[in-house]
Amino acid sequence: MIISTGTASGKSLAYLTPAVTSCLDGGTVLYLTPTKALAADQLRTLRELRLTQVRAACFDGDTPFEERSWVRQHANYVLTNPDMLHRGILPRHAQWSPFFRRLRMVVVDECHGYRGVFGSHVAQILRRLRRVCSRYGSQPVFLLASATASEPGAFAMRLTGLEMAEVTVDASPKGSTTVALWEPPLTELRGEGGAPVRRTATAEAADLLADLVLADVRTLAFVRSRRGAETVALSARAKLADVAFSLSGTPPATDPHSAVGAPSPDTTRGGESHTGNSGPAGASWGDSHAGDDTPTGTSPVASSADWSDLPNKIAAYRAGYLSEDRRLLEKALRSGSLMGLASTNALELGVDVSGLDAVLIAGWPGTRASLWQQAGRAGRDGQDALAVLIARDDPLDTYLVHHPDALFGQPVEAIVLDPDNPYVLGPHLCAAAAEIPLTGDDLPIFGPTTPNVLGELVAQGLLRQRPAGWFWTRRERATNLADIRGGGGAPIQVVESSTGRLLGSVDEPSAHTTVHTGAVYLHQGESFLVELLDLEAGVALVSDAEPDYTTFARDVTDITILASLRSRELGPGRLHFGEVEVTRQVVSYLKRRVQSGEMLGDEPLDLPPRTLRTRAVWWTLPTSAVAALAGEGFDLGGAAHAAEHAAIGLLPLFATCDRWDIGGVSTELHADTGLLTVFVYDGHEGGAGFAERGYSRAADWLTATREAIDSCECERGCPSCIQSPKCGNGNDPLDKRGAIRLLDTFLTS
Repeated sequence: MIISTGTASGKSLAYLTPAVTSCLDGGTVLYLTPTKALAADQLRTLRELRLTQVRAACFDGDTPFEERSWVRQHANYVLTNPDMLHRGILPRHAQWSPFFRRLRMVVVDECHGYRGVFGSHVAQILRRLRRVCSRYGSQPVFLLASATASEPGAFAMRLTGLEMAEVTVDASPKGSTTVALWEPPLTELRGEGGAPVRRTATAEAADLLADLVLADVRTLAFVRSRRGAETVALSARAKLADVAFSLSGTPPATDPHSAVGAPSPDTTRGGESHTGNSGPAGASWGDSHAGDDTPTGTSPVASSADWSDLPNKIAAYRAGYLSEDRRLLEKALRSGSLMGLASTNALELGVDVSGLDAVLIAGWPGTRASLWQQAGRAGRDGQDALAVLIARDDPLDTYLVHHPDALFGQPVEAIVLDPDNPYVLGPHLCAAAAEIPLTGDDLPIFGPTTPNVLGELVAQGLLRQRPAGWFWTRRERATNLADIRGGGGAPIQVVESSTGRLLGSVDEPSAHTTVHTGAVYLHQGESFLVELLDLEAGVALVSDAEPDYTTFARDVTDITILASLRSRELGPGRLHFGEVEVTRQVVSYLKRRVQSGEMLGDEPLDLPPRTLRTRAVWWTLPTSAVAALAGEGFDLGGAAHAAEHAAIGLLPLFATCDRWDIGGVSTELHADTGLLTVFVYDGHEGGAGFAERGYSRAADWLTATREAIDSCECERGCPSCIQSPKCGNGNDPLDKRGAIRLLDTFLTS
């Protein structure tokens, strides 16, 4: 069964009641969540019930090793995430045999978070779970919960492989939420090609966060990246420090530019020991005077006589902090001793932060589902609330603030996932064979493409086929073949060159764009410059620095068509969906000033190319139509290039993806088609379903793309319509009017 009702509608109670009953009857329950924060929040709720027969425990990366044995042997309500289920529980199912024999229920909470490549991996992990349960004679009920799933029954069946009933009626009481669409103003600066530049969404969010905290409005600001969350918190604290100084005449209690909501500088991550664990730096609210005795709804800001403590009312929250620090931040926000928090989407899913008055969303979060999920964090006790969507200088964000009908009254997007993707299915078949040798009876569990993929795995020597089935015979762990978060490759270690301190790691594909030589790297409120990226050694050396700019990598792309799987007419042209091979190479990086977005330079890079086999949607225009456009004086290459950029920007409105999950190529004459061709492809090996969604919604997608370009107030093109921060060609050539005319041609029926 899947329960798909609004935020704060009682879904937790709906699954808690039968789950707790199962424990009281001698059974066990497995609870899955996309984030550790939500698992910790649910554990707190369970322990508040004070039921001694319910032995609830988290089993994730934050669980101390000495506690893990107790959880396996004694817990009957285990809260975990897909990562730990994949790597830590299913491969060691024999150690969990008493738990699996009595497993009555599997709760999959906030299941709309399982989309794209990640969702496809989770779908196969759940199939492996069903197979292990069958081995121990249990047939647990699967209960899924989501506030924002479209076509919930069909999605739940695709995720679990089981027929699913759906519950969608929501009769819970709710306060009203005022939603504001906020477009930052244009600055006097000019970007590439003389295009106007808007103030950044993070700068606007920082100012609004500081203003709302000053007005005694408890606020959560969602920021798209870890670096952005740190930046918003730092900037808001700096603004409050200035206010505190003007009101009190004394310097603030802490340095507003110190680490925000982060562990002390000598704290390290992962398996490293940490000598300092004093809690988030500069966070006086973490001491005993900021306990739960602070009445909810009181104003620590308005009632405080110590204005110098004002900056400490704002902090940052993101993955990468120690678990105890994250729990401390959550507690402080609930109690009211923190009035403002800048967070990544780590706090989007279900964590009880009731009592919030406002939510700021710095940039379109990728889907309508995420938008309403984040907006629902405010007003969770039934009170009225404010939600502000702050547009980035981006085609989709600009389109939405000028077309609010695309947000209001529209159903949430269908959740796209493809469990049959061979690049997803193959590694999980290997993992399943390592857990329990595969037999012919197991194949229907994993989907219709399983026999073909098994044959390829045998040919590659990953599995060995015998009369009894398929066996994993290698020494290494089969689960290492599947990187369920989609990183791939050995991680790159980020090391401070002067001290040898390990700051963290970055997956190898992302290293080309995030820790290339010259990149600005933020970690726990500290900024660093990358001195050297050594891909062979798997290390990026960084040094402490405080640059006033950020960096953005740019790449160039070539694309080859491998197979057209589907095609149809699109105006006088033709629309295709199929398999392609993409070769990408990061060639340079931009420097932009943090507050204003001003362009400071474009520095060259020398990094090796990367090859990706994936799926794409592309459209071609015949020579006769191209000749007509050329006769009107349009730059055909610039028109196709501009249409490509804008189409990439608008696809997330129709497919549950992010702009950075997809890429594109356009050319006046492509070698494989011999025609003017525009490609948009999935940025994940084997595809992720996004391009396929674009193929099915092409008319709506390209109509919105055309409107976004035409409605932009700029004259020749800007970041709000046709310029792309990822463009390796420096956004040249671009022809705004030509792109409109080109799209009109395709949309002519």
